Amino acid sequence: MNEKFNDFKNKATAYWKDRSEGQKRLMVGSVFALLFIIVVISIFASRTNMVPLYQELSQSEVGQVKGELEARGIEYEITDGGTTISVPAENAESLLVDLAAAGIPESGNIDYSFFSNNVSWGMTDNEFDMIRVDSMQTELAALMSSIEGINDAKVMINIPEEEVFVSDDQQQTSASIVVNTEPGYRLEAGQVEALYNLASKSVPNLTNENIAIMDQNFEYYDPESSDAVAGAADYTQQQETKKQIERDIQQRVQKMLGAMMGPGKAVTSVTADIDFTQEKRKEELVESVNPDEMEGLPVSIEKIEEAYTGGGAPGGVAGSGDEDVQNYPGEDGEGPGDYEMTKETVNNEFNRIYKDIEESPFKIRDLGIQVAVDTASGQNENGELEYLTEAEQEEVSGEIDTLLNSMINTSINTQYEENVNPEDSVSIVFQEFQGASFTEEESKKIPLWIYIVGGLLILGLIFLVFRIIRNRRTEEEYYEETAPATTVSEPLPDMEDRDDEAARRKKQLELMAKENPEDFAKLLRTWISED
Repeated sequence: MNEKFNDFKNKATAYWKDRSEGQKRLMVGSVFALLFIIVVISIFASRTNMVPLYQELSQSEVGQVKGELEARGIEYEITDGGTTISVPAENAESLLVDLAAAGIPESGNIDYSFFSNNVSWGMTDNEFDMIRVDSMQTELAALMSSIEGINDAKVMINIPEEEVFVSDDQQQTSASIVVNTEPGYRLEAGQVEALYNLASKSVPNLTNENIAIMDQNFEYYDPESSDAVAGAADYTQQQETKKQIERDIQQRVQKMLGAMMGPGKAVTSVTADIDFTQEKRKEELVESVNPDEMEGLPVSIEKIEEAYTGGGAPGGVAGSGDEDVQNYPGEDGEGPGDYEMTKETVNNEFNRIYKDIEESPFKIRDLGIQVAVDTASGQNENGELEYLTEAEQEEVSGEIDTLLNSMINTSINTQYEENVNPEDSVSIVFQEFQGASFTEEESKKIPLWIYIVGGLLILGLIFLVFRIIRNRRTEEEYYEETAPATTVSEPLPDMEDRDDEAARRKKQLELMAKENPEDFAKLLRTWISED
């Protein structure tokens, strides 16, 4: 047994020594990876899959469920700050049914279903009033909790007692409401108004003035302040829109002037008058099918023709009374008479157009564009500055004026074109610039410090690569110096001087080294290990 173990040990040792460093690392890493996978699988296999049984419970409700689970000996976990209780997945469905049948958890609140389940003749008026108010509070809190962003709500209603005698000093109903909002959520003006409407419409004789609503952070919600906040938000949005329109027009004008006169030769400023009146209207129009003749499309035509020939034409009382027949002669007509009547009725159909029109949220009512042009045109041969002459200034002013007038005409809404004179909306000033003007092209240039930082980073990277290469070379030289020196054995005496057995072994070893070098190497390693 020991011989087999030693033989296996020697083979394993020889196999391990034959492997390279990379193969050894791969084998060791594979063993550790396999052990890690086995440990992870065993942990997940033995772990119980817990699923939420109830969520967003109060502390009293969690206590009821916890006591019931402990009595049944079922494993559980309480998470989310004590509001969620989880149980094993295989027990979740059956526990839901069993706990619901046992009436667990009990919230302690009274809703309107209490009256249908607990009607008795022995209930007094005071008890009935208390239960009615409590149920009203519960139902109102449930309605408010259904609004987006509100997790829970608490409602307290104060209804004054009815006085026996009528007096001028009548107490009014009041309500206090505390809402528990989601973390970081801000109630909008419409949601605040909905809370006030729910309370005032649900409780008799309750007005908005007698309602107080706040959140868990003691922030008071007032419908008037909410409207003011909404108005401020609208004003901020309108100002942002106005700035964006002015910025876009300014960039377009600056780009065109830069292409005409060169970069830095002109500076522009734009002011816009914006109409934020948004109109919504509904139109019901009736138009003729043929607009030229203002006629409709005939749908039905009715034509009646009557004719009479003979003595004494039929008639009635001459005139146009209530019982008179038009175009009939009187009864006292004498002699032969003829009668003809033609009546035609045409029913026409017209185009009926229904339009729901919503205007744009803003319209450009007027534009003001101010342009400052540098009078310096360049340098002469002597290095002196040259300036634009009056004729050149007039020519440049005319070109800029034509360009800006066209832009104003295309930007202003057609509703206000009649009230706007483009020539009065453009102001051009010629002035020598004292300093370099900031243009869009210059804004796109990369600052000098970025080049400096980039150069330092490149130098650092080159230095790091140089150090790595140098360290590698130093390590290689160290390995070469510390490598064991190969020993040169002394020359053996000629095999011919020895016996025939040694010469025969030498020939066999030489033949094995030529034909099977791997077996020869193994044989040498075996001899070395034995020595």
